[in-house]
Amino acid sequence: MKIMVCYDGSRSSREALRLGRDHAKAYNGSIIIVSSMTKGTESEKDDIERAELDLEFEKKACLDEGIECVTHLLIRGLSAGEDLVQFAEEEMVDEIIIGIRRRSKVEKLVFGSTAQFVILKSHCPVVTVK
Repeated sequence: MKIMVCYDGSRSSREALRLGRDHAKAYNGSIIIVSSMTKGTESEKDDIERAELDLEFEKKACLDEGIECVTHLLIRGLSAGEDLVQFAEEEMVDEIIIGIRRRSKVEKLVFGSTAQFVILKSHCPVVTVK
């Protein structure tokens, strides 16, 4: 089983990763930890480096538990939702786990909801974690 965990460093994404590790152990699966950034210009260099360090830290934690794990930092100019769904299709993942946080209707309207997009557009089951 190939499990994709959407990771942005938030508490909910760390919970998603914890659940991903549990699923990988239960189903003898592997984990792909994925972060998405819209652009990677010089001004975002520190954010990119921080994201890469976070991904490597989480990868090491998975490997220490004996779980096969790879990481990907996506910077392809797409919105996070589009990027994650497209990547999941390219990698033919069996399950996506994504953290969610409460947002008002106005916030969703203005900022959109990555998790909502992934849930609606994904080709495979999506598990959400608070």
